[in-house]
Amino acid sequence: QVQVEESGGGLVQPGGSLRLSCTVARIILSTFNGNNWAWYRQAPGKQRELVASVTSAGTTNYADSVKGRFTITRDRQRKRVYLQMSTLIPEDTATYYCSTQMYYDGITYWGQGTQVTVSS
Repeated sequence: QVQVEESGGGLVQPGGSLRLSCTVARIILSTFNGNNWAWYRQAPGKQRELVASVTSAGTTNYADSVKGRFTITRDRQRKRVYLQMSTLIPEDTATYYCSTQMYYDGITYWGQGTQVTVSS
């Protein structure tokens, strides 16, 4: 059973920052390195959208709405993927989901989501 775990959400004022963290319980380094990772978000009444992704080769991709404000990184030592979010705006309010695509079978697993609320 692949268990994706997210953390780091919360309430932040506009212009503030948050860092989300994602890992898979008991993941081994070779799997962590081989997988593709992504952050999605879903606001109430809207479809889930890709926010940022990083491939096993380290190629990153960002939604236009977050370019220059969000950064996705991998920490191999801690086997975690982070989403650093800066200059947050109310439109960033959503539930953020981490996903990982397993390199050996292509199946994608999702976390339960972490709530990010940007409000004064």
